[in-house]
Amino acid sequence: MKDRLISLIEHALDTLRDNGTLPGDARPPVQIDRTKDKSHGDFATNIALMLAKPAGLKPRDLAQSLIEALPDDPAVAKVEIAGPGFINFFQAAQWLNGQLEAALDDPYLAVPRPQHAQTVVVDYSSPNLAKEMHVGHLRSTIIGDAVVRTLSFLGHKVVPQNHVGDWGTQFGMLLAYLEEQKDQESGEQLNRELGDLENFYRAAKQRFDESPEFADRARALVVKLQSGDDYCLSLWREFNQVSLSHCDAVYRRLGVTLGPDDVRGESAYNDDLARVVADLDKAGLLTEDQGAQCVFLDEFKNKDGDPLPVIVRKADGGYLYATTDLAALRYRAGTLGADRILYFVDQRQALHFQQIFTVARRAGFVGEGVDLAHMGFGTMNGPDGRPFKTRDGGTVKLIDLLDEAEQRAYDLVRSKNSDLEDGELRDIARSVGIGAVKYADLSKNRSSDYIFDFNQMLSFDGNTAPYLLYAYTRVVSVFRKAGLALDQVQSQVSGDFQLEHDAEQALAARLVQFGEVIGQVADKGQPHFLCAYLYDLAGLFSAFYEHCPILAVDDPAIRASRLKLAALTARTLSRGLALLGLTPLERM
Repeated sequence: MKDRLISLIEHALDTLRDNGTLPGDARPPVQIDRTKDKSHGDFATNIALMLAKPAGLKPRDLAQSLIEALPDDPAVAKVEIAGPGFINFFQAAQWLNGQLEAALDDPYLAVPRPQHAQTVVVDYSSPNLAKEMHVGHLRSTIIGDAVVRTLSFLGHKVVPQNHVGDWGTQFGMLLAYLEEQKDQESGEQLNRELGDLENFYRAAKQRFDESPEFADRARALVVKLQSGDDYCLSLWREFNQVSLSHCDAVYRRLGVTLGPDDVRGESAYNDDLARVVADLDKAGLLTEDQGAQCVFLDEFKNKDGDPLPVIVRKADGGYLYATTDLAALRYRAGTLGADRILYFVDQRQALHFQQIFTVARRAGFVGEGVDLAHMGFGTMNGPDGRPFKTRDGGTVKLIDLLDEAEQRAYDLVRSKNSDLEDGELRDIARSVGIGAVKYADLSKNRSSDYIFDFNQMLSFDGNTAPYLLYAYTRVVSVFRKAGLALDQVQSQVSGDFQLEHDAEQALAARLVQFGEVIGQVADKGQPHFLCAYLYDLAGLFSAFYEHCPILAVDDPAIRASRLKLAALTARTLSRGLALLGLTPLERM
């Protein structure tokens, strides 16, 4: 509705510019806000106050001219001037009822589909295969997954890209250690060691640091690996397969959609790196600096005003992350045909991506029509405000964090539902525990740091996963009591929506804003907009449930209307939770 009103106001502003009432250069952004007092309408704008001075008019006079220039619209019942010049819009009840019916009839809840679906490549998760996934991978993985789900729901062609770290000097060290262990241990013992990648990595690093012979062997294996030696490649594939199986186990626990087919690691671009450098040279972008091949851009300078280099080949001939990222950009724009490429990577990498995007465009690797966006995010911190660590200062494995979340949720759910079978308790704990970890992150502004706190995220009070999951079970319990399945509402409950109580009207008005919120998530890569919406929706349903009896009301037309409103609430909550990657429950 807000977008609709903005379009109407902009049409009116154009009319006033055309007739000379407004100067042509007076083009501030139109701001629409929801009113707190419904006696003043449903939406309001202060645009007349903003433009009164350049128009040379009193705000109320300009507001009147704007109202007269507004096109008729079935969604608007009336428009009024309030106070010094605010313009208030009252939503038409008939239009609102039609929107509710359309949403209830549509599996997509009447969320608008894009006129032109895009191919959107999304880079997220991207763990280093040399080690197990840790808490630092959580935000990229779950924020990226929520945005992928949302874009797919809207009808875009989404191509996930899990740009894993599977190449480089550290793999020489790991292959040398794997080779050693194969000689010394049985296959069963070795599999047990590989089951704990973190310790395997530490042991390999210790051998590398303590044994010059081992270090030399590791360096030799890197050279052979990068030159395509069959033996080294077989060891490398074996190690990567084990590491990827660890990642896949975490993804399944988290309930994210990433799979083996989405993996395209650094190694995939190895053969293209020399061509990237050669093409940068052909484009006249390369400069040699102390033996290294660099691109210097005037847009990026250090504090002394000197251009910052983008190094694409070191003096020893080795390549860097920048080279691989440029090759990946060219592949994603050219081979995958991306219209939009999103990177969910720590916001501390902002400068790197600004430079890479600029170089890629200058070199012609990516066309001007391709939208490139670094969707940076803040850090997940412990109670001390520093990046989350174990008590002894070590890195927290992501799988251990999820284990603890499920166990805490199990203890909590069992204390409230001691009569449930253990199997059902485990299922509920899985949904609540994993959902709590994910929702605590997704509900925060992506660019902000946040404090990880199990007690807060598992609370049934406030904007948390347990609260929302319980809110959904409360809605569906209505239909259990009515002996009616949710998917039977449209076929078995007839009649128009009758929104007489304030609580009904408030809930209905919020329900039809679902598409607007989904659009925000897709455009800005910010799932917290959806979290805030679902939390607000759950609160509005609670007020509706308290003030508007559903099954106990005598009037069958009112009962039918309220059942339909409850059904649309349930479907909207369910869809919203699923887009965030949470699993709704029928009971808790």
